[in-house]
Amino acid sequence: MNSLHAQTSLPLMGTEQKTDTTWHCIAEELSLQGHSIIKNLLSTEECQGLKDLYPDQSRFRSKVIMKRHGFGSGEYQYFSYPLPDVINKLRHFLYPKLVPIANRWNQLMNLEPSYPQQLPDFLARCHEAGQCRPTPLLLKYGPGDYNCLHQDLYGDQVFPLQVAVLLSEPDRDFTGGEFVMTEQRPRMQSRPEVVPLKQGDAVVFAVHQRPVQGTRGIYRVNMRHGVSRVRSGERYAMGIIFHDAR
Repeated sequence: MNSLHAQTSLPLMGTEQKTDTTWHCIAEELSLQGHSIIKNLLSTEECQGLKDLYPDQSRFRSKVIMKRHGFGSGEYQYFSYPLPDVINKLRHFLYPKLVPIANRWNQLMNLEPSYPQQLPDFLARCHEAGQCRPTPLLLKYGPGDYNCLHQDLYGDQVFPLQVAVLLSEPDRDFTGGEFVMTEQRPRMQSRPEVVPLKQGDAVVFAVHQRPVQGTRGIYRVNMRHGVSRVRSGERYAMGIIFHDAR
């Protein structure tokens, strides 16, 4: 795996001081806007390697045709265990970096439980609750395809942050297909936001709810995400969800 770089251009790997500084910036962005971009999380070669897995049915546990379920248009596949090495490494690397943010959010929103520091311990909690199926996935969109606004909730055990990585290059491999988020605020209209990504970039974002500081204290906002209509070409993306599914 290549070195990871956040939008702040501070390396995620390297000295502990720089790592802490980078994740502090990511935590601040997540608190302010519900998402944060990590630039160049994967190399061009790693992106292509993941795209090449899509036709190999032996790597996946299920395939979803979005139109059949009213999810939009396009398709995606959930990986089987064992996960591809690059996804497994990313899942185990990112989870402990996000745990302090997740626990702080739950504390601010008066939610339980707190999350263990390492991914295997959290997955054990998922499996005890009957959530044993892996959730990392590959998504494939063609011309006219899109993904409706949604939340990736697969059971009672939910980790409040997830990651999406764009595997195709905008304006070269496809046009349109922007990653979109909405924030539903109490007694207000929803706020949309388009998140600009290049090939290999990742966005860390809220799965369900996030805390927001208001004039009368902390309140919860409801988050949804999706993909706008692809105008031309093919768009591939990878999703890393930390809780497993029923």
